[in-house]
Amino acid sequence: MGEGRRGGAPQGSPPATIEGRNPVLEALRSSLPVSRVTFAAGLRPDRTLDEIERLAAEAGAVVTRSPREALDRRSERGGHQGVIAEVAPYVYAELDPVLTSAEGSATSLLVALDHVLDPGNLGAVARSAEVAGAGALIVPRRRSAPVTAAAHKAAAGALAYLPVVRVTNLARALKEVKRHGYWVAGASQDAERTVWESPMEGRLCIVLGGEGTGLSRLVEETCDFTVRLPVAGRVDSLNVAQAATALAFEWVRRTAQGS
Repeated sequence: MGEGRRGGAPQGSPPATIEGRNPVLEALRSSLPVSRVTFAAGLRPDRTLDEIERLAAEAGAVVTRSPREALDRRSERGGHQGVIAEVAPYVYAELDPVLTSAEGSATSLLVALDHVLDPGNLGAVARSAEVAGAGALIVPRRRSAPVTAAAHKAAAGALAYLPVVRVTNLARALKEVKRHGYWVAGASQDAERTVWESPMEGRLCIVLGGEGTGLSRLVEETCDFTVRLPVAGRVDSLNVAQAATALAFEWVRRTAQGS
């Protein structure tokens, strides 16, 4: 059995929520199963809100209005912007189909996170990865942020399109990725080579660790090489989402040069 077999949502699981105007809009555009959309009462007219209401009606979702205080109580981090959608519980993707879908392609990008515990960081990385054209985001089942309302909000709709693969053992999953022809690059402040000096092209999986902890020993040992971003200022590092953006778009730059 390959890593990342889809576990599905347990029967009777409560609906998940997506909050914020762009995340809810992209959820509806991507045909995620939205069952209910709740707007804060008294919102000013807005084209995005109008489109959300239209798409919700087309999808057969229940549309309601509630006092803003009610949305505040439901919001994970208070960032609902006056709209919260209820969707089916998030279903993680499987690794095998992700790898199979990229077979035969000379260029393919994957991003993996090692012990990134903040849902906002997970969502922000997902946003950068999706914009850069990554095929999936890979996370471990334990000691990793889940896909929650905060992740959807930070992803600004990207999680409606980018598969998130959750695996039992990240190091073992990366070995499977390597067997499918990917180079695995670990981000590390202690790396000898900078990103400019490293082979950041072709079939590549970028692995980033949690802030303050970095890559775990087994995951770093599994990487083919480690890279660091050159620093010109006094602060010695970026946060994980910023680093993911810089590394992913170096892959985009190399890919564009090679086309």
